[in-house]
Amino acid sequence: MTDASNLAAKMDVDEAAIDEGLYSRQLYVLGHEGKALIFFMIILCLIFSIAMKKMATSNVLVVGLQGLGAEIAKNICLAGVKSVTLYDPEPVTVQDLGTQFFLRQEDIGQSRAEATLPRLAELNAYVPVRNLEGKSGEEITLDIVQAFQAVVLCGVSYAKQLEINDWTHQNGVFFVSAETRGLFGSVFNDFGPKFTCVDPTGEQPLSGMIVSVEKDKEGLVTCLDETRHGLEDGDFVTFSEVQGMEELNGCKPRKISVKGPYTFTIGDTSDLGEYIRGGIFTQVKMPKIIEFKSLRESIQSPELFITDFAKFERPSSLHAGFQALSEFRAQYKRLPRPRNAEDATQIVALAKKLDAEIDEKVITELSYQASGDLSPIVAVIGGFVAQEVLKACSAKFHPTVQHLYFDSLESLPSVLPTEQDCQPVESRYDGQIAVFGKAFQDKIANHRQFLVGSGAIGCEMLKNWSMLGLASGPQGIIHVTDLDTIEKSNLNRQFLFRPKDLGKFKAEVAAVAVAEMNPDLKGKIVSKQEPVGQATENVYDEEFFAGIDGVTNALDNVAARLYMDQRCILYEKPLLESGTLGTKGNTQVIIPHLTESYASSQDPPEKQTPSCTVKNFPNAIQHTIEWSRQEFTNMFVRPAESVNQYLSEPNFLETTLKYSGQQKEQIEQIVSYLVTNKPLTFEECIVWARLQFEEKYNNAIRQLLYSLPKDAVTSTGQPFWSGPKRAPDPLVFNSNDPVHLQFIIAGANLHAFNYGLRGETDPAIFRKLADSVIVPEFTPRSGVSVQINDNDPVAQSGGGGDPDDVLELTKKLPSPSSLAGYRLSPVEFEKDDDTNHHIDFITAASNLRAMNYNIPIADRHTTKQIAGKIIPAIATTTALVTGLVCLELYKIIDGKNKLEDYKNGFVNLALPFFGFSEPIASQKNKYGETEWTLWDRFEFKNDPTLKEFISWFRTTHNLDVGMVSQGVSMLWSSFIGKKKSDERLPMKFSKLVEHVSKKAIPPHTKHLLVEVMVSDEEGEDVEVPFIVVKI
Repeated sequence: MTDASNLAAKMDVDEAAIDEGLYSRQLYVLGHEGKALIFFMIILCLIFSIAMKKMATSNVLVVGLQGLGAEIAKNICLAGVKSVTLYDPEPVTVQDLGTQFFLRQEDIGQSRAEATLPRLAELNAYVPVRNLEGKSGEEITLDIVQAFQAVVLCGVSYAKQLEINDWTHQNGVFFVSAETRGLFGSVFNDFGPKFTCVDPTGEQPLSGMIVSVEKDKEGLVTCLDETRHGLEDGDFVTFSEVQGMEELNGCKPRKISVKGPYTFTIGDTSDLGEYIRGGIFTQVKMPKIIEFKSLRESIQSPELFITDFAKFERPSSLHAGFQALSEFRAQYKRLPRPRNAEDATQIVALAKKLDAEIDEKVITELSYQASGDLSPIVAVIGGFVAQEVLKACSAKFHPTVQHLYFDSLESLPSVLPTEQDCQPVESRYDGQIAVFGKAFQDKIANHRQFLVGSGAIGCEMLKNWSMLGLASGPQGIIHVTDLDTIEKSNLNRQFLFRPKDLGKFKAEVAAVAVAEMNPDLKGKIVSKQEPVGQATENVYDEEFFAGIDGVTNALDNVAARLYMDQRCILYEKPLLESGTLGTKGNTQVIIPHLTESYASSQDPPEKQTPSCTVKNFPNAIQHTIEWSRQEFTNMFVRPAESVNQYLSEPNFLETTLKYSGQQKEQIEQIVSYLVTNKPLTFEECIVWARLQFEEKYNNAIRQLLYSLPKDAVTSTGQPFWSGPKRAPDPLVFNSNDPVHLQFIIAGANLHAFNYGLRGETDPAIFRKLADSVIVPEFTPRSGVSVQINDNDPVAQSGGGGDPDDVLELTKKLPSPSSLAGYRLSPVEFEKDDDTNHHIDFITAASNLRAMNYNIPIADRHTTKQIAGKIIPAIATTTALVTGLVCLELYKIIDGKNKLEDYKNGFVNLALPFFGFSEPIASQKNKYGETEWTLWDRFEFKNDPTLKEFISWFRTTHNLDVGMVSQGVSMLWSSFIGKKKSDERLPMKFSKLVEHVSKKAIPPHTKHLLVEVMVSDEEGEDVEVPFIVVKI
């Protein structure tokens, strides 16, 4: 075997060894090509280029293991690089414990790197972590750096940065330097004179169907008018499935110029064939060459990355300020003292030598805070820098060019601390006290928060809170709830969890982990498993909300977010909201009587694929995956549920016959699953699966083509099978085709699961039995209607059926009493268990459907993401977003009450991009002369009568009540009739609600939310605030 062959064999082994269970959510961000990034063990491109070899074997050195270095190292370990090496021989101090979450009280005096290593190493078994030994006082040297492909310097002097970067710039080593000072942070990148970025955005390539291409010097391409092409000037595209102008199929990428939302030009097409029909354009991601300057050159003429356009001029001041800070430290061997005017004056003077136009107030504040160290800023800068390191090693996503300066000065307390209040007290919170003062630290310690969710964002939130000392005081408390247990895929981004925690409740494990980080939190965190919702309002009741100061959401679904939004409005609590999607993240702060709520503005609903497209006319793999997900439910879930309902519900059959529009079809299904096709052996399940293949991929397609032949034309004479409608072909079963066989294997095992039969996975058994099945001859039927668009009536297969036929079918059913205790097992879809055949079936079913329609098939990984609706996630974005949330939490603790004090944020680390804006003010409404917002309410105490309630609106606001309702119950209206009205008006509200709803009010309920319809003196309907009736 040749060396190249040996290498290929090794690559195959390593590729297979990648733990997709651990890295699944991250792979959806990086793509499967991103496996080269994951622990850099796959030497994918040694034969092709030295540059790619460097990427695949990158080892990362992190210098400086205070909070920032630990955050960066944590994130790149979770991402899965080949190795991480640490250098920081300085001894641990008590102040380090305020941001360095890997350190403990007993580590004080040890070297930071030595104390950090064991806890960092346990994050990811696939990433070796090493410690470069050194002596206290010894800085990093060039001979050490030369062994690495990426170097990260944290809090290192400018002189040392220049020395190291001069060498790395010349020798192809990726260089990042960063530091945090109080509410300030800085980052510098240098990835070499010519860095190739293979995918600047990370977005999926765009594609779409075309309907014409003109022969011209500037060939105009027109797309199908269903969807905008989404391309931009300068993008590149190639083509497939073009008929006539076939030279475009698989052509070299052509640069486009956008002419409209459905048109673009692709250059000269005049020498190509005549376009006939069809075709798909696909965007081609083109590599981008980025030229980085060295730090020595860049420091003189910096390219500044703007993080907040409201502070457009600030980065240039901070560029001089951070250099001045380094110069001061070199001169005095210390940092400026907290809020010391004398030191600040010197820093400003040093900065002015570099830039006379600096903002003196900002640089003074930088000096005041220079000895401060804050966990939220560490999280923001640490998440950002870690992503930059991963960009350097993978060449995916656009790196920062070249300087970033970030600050959150608006997080300072409204009443600034004095110099005396900021002096160190030899505690773990000294870094925070240096910025906010001891009085504010006490406020933090006595704050009370409710964290909803302890997944990825929840873990990071709790880590930050433990570093802040949140709720560590006598009045402080943290409630955290999460009903989920820990799964393997959680481990690479939910860093409080370890393999030993699999199967345990997230909230419990997270609470224990952060109390270990900061013992001040022991007994201060209450973990719960009850989810938030109407069913648990006895747990999260009025008393519970009275005992907290705010809510932080760390949720992964909109319904729970909307519910918590409503509760925070009701109880007038501030809410911190955030979310991530791959490299994108957002934060929103919701303040009572100030901002709009979470529900005030929402994203538009996802575009739904027309049902006729999914059912009969798929043209993209997403359509076939959606179809296969529906088939999974139709084959393995609903039939078993129907059988169980028939066996357990006495009147199920009568109800079905009475109300269902599919009586015959439903009863046929029960007869099939309970009588005629009920398997007694696993072999019968294989036969069943083989017949299902024939029905779905051969017979159904033949029937469709019989109803709509390939030469069918529309009413205008155009070919029916054109544009988005692809003419299918039936499949002939071939047991040697792995996709065909996978459908049989997965389908038979899932069918067997329904009946409690033991499954099998040996392909030889399936192949032998499937080939022996005698398949009934199929003859297409005449008169079968096909739903061509969603406005057409849905074709009824069987419909209600002839009453006599339905009666004959029911006679075939055994009586439920004869099968007492017998039940089928519906399959509960679970995407993350690779042994349960769920994703295997959906992948095979989807790809077979794609083969029918000549659509490129998808691998299991892609199918799993789409079918399982998996949200891509990476640790870097999570860390950064959580840091931004905590910067807003400082403001809530301070009690800030102006819109301009707060910031909503959006980030995209791939581009990179930061965007901040003031929250939107709550909308003002009006009745009469009274203005109100969503935060206002009418509150009634002492359980008033309905008559008192209605009279109050008339006498107090001159409004007439026309209707009163509570929940789904209409309690009273002006048209219910005198008898009912006379009966209900004297009733207390609690009695009235019970009387109308015929349900007792739960004992924990202390109030009722009531809605009314009211009108003014002119009879015009008027909107009023919501109503709370205390009972």
